[in-house]
Amino acid sequence: EHHASSSPAVAAGSEAEEIEVLDSEDVLPMAAEDVSSLDSFDPDNTGYISREKFRSLLQRHGSELDPHKLEVLLALADSNSEGRICYQDFVNLMSNKRSNSFRQAILQGNRRLCSKALLEETGLSLSQRLIRHVAYETLPREIDRKWYYDSYTCCPPPWFMITITIVAFFLYNGVVLDRFVLQVTHPLYLKNALLYHPQLRAQAWRYLTYIFMHAGIEHLGLNVVLQLLVGVPLEMVHGAARISFVYIAGVVAGSLAVSVADMTAPVVGSSGGVYALVSAHLANIVMNWSGMKCQLKLLRMAVALICMSFEFGRAVWLRFHPSAYPPCPHPSFMAHLGGVMVGITLGVVILRNYEQRLQDQTLWWIFLSIYVIFVLFAIFWNIFAYSLLDLKLPPPP
Repeated sequence: EHHASSSPAVAAGSEAEEIEVLDSEDVLPMAAEDVSSLDSFDPDNTGYISREKFRSLLQRHGSELDPHKLEVLLALADSNSEGRICYQDFVNLMSNKRSNSFRQAILQGNRRLCSKALLEETGLSLSQRLIRHVAYETLPREIDRKWYYDSYTCCPPPWFMITITIVAFFLYNGVVLDRFVLQVTHPLYLKNALLYHPQLRAQAWRYLTYIFMHAGIEHLGLNVVLQLLVGVPLEMVHGAARISFVYIAGVVAGSLAVSVADMTAPVVGSSGGVYALVSAHLANIVMNWSGMKCQLKLLRMAVALICMSFEFGRAVWLRFHPSAYPPCPHPSFMAHLGGVMVGITLGVVILRNYEQRLQDQTLWWIFLSIYVIFVLFAIFWNIFAYSLLDLKLPPPP
């Protein structure tokens, strides 16, 4: 991810939650000889150093830090009521190691920060205002927004969502259709190697590649808009690895949900992945409503829900509308529901805690286990259920 490996960040949640911070390489960049000389701060080997010595060292190296980071770190010097700080925690912090002292600095800084909010800063360039806007759109805590604003470098850019959108548009209009037409009325609608078809469910790639085909320009257009407006800012904050995982998990869950609950229908469209991202984002806003400072958040949520409801309603109507190629029905709408379920489970866990390590979250492992169990169940269902139920499937394209 573009910043997850180097930027210290705060896990969202209450003060009772465990604060997890990523590698703090750029916290206090000291030379090796400076670290080795730290023994002079604890000459009596008591295991502690004085608060005054710690504060003086922070101030000495403060010019190397961004103002927001220094502001939080200095809070550690005033956080211990006994006037001393654990020496090992101090060494860990100054040696660029993830440490309890750094977590304590974050926690105390979150309580004591008194400077103006990031939103009140003036004189920012257009790119800085964009980064600040993205921070307020996606992160619920002011200290998280400051960490993100300081550390974001746009390297790499949000390549996953942009690439997946361009490829979907290109394949839909260029390779398959060669013109702007409604795909479900086109002779090549079912005769391609991308969409999911129940008769061809043994071709495993179709459970994923169906996202590059859409049931019409309006279907494609709405998915493209949602991917760009929601997916790109989320990827800018959480990185390509996390967002691509949520997206692909939603896509796979969508096609598998169709193969289990709507066994005779094909599937097209990237709605499974899109709905996973959007539902995770909306759920995160609801769960952190008081902390979200994005403008007109209620109106934006209403617009997003209306668009999703319209697109879902259209998919339901199309599914039961007489098919242009009987006996094969129109595409199923169950992929939308599969994406939503992924979004409000795995997606919420990933987006809720900004840059917190997923392997340290119990809820993450619970939802991941549920997802894996569903995937395994769907695989066995596809192997045995179709023959046991003796369904009348549409002929292969």
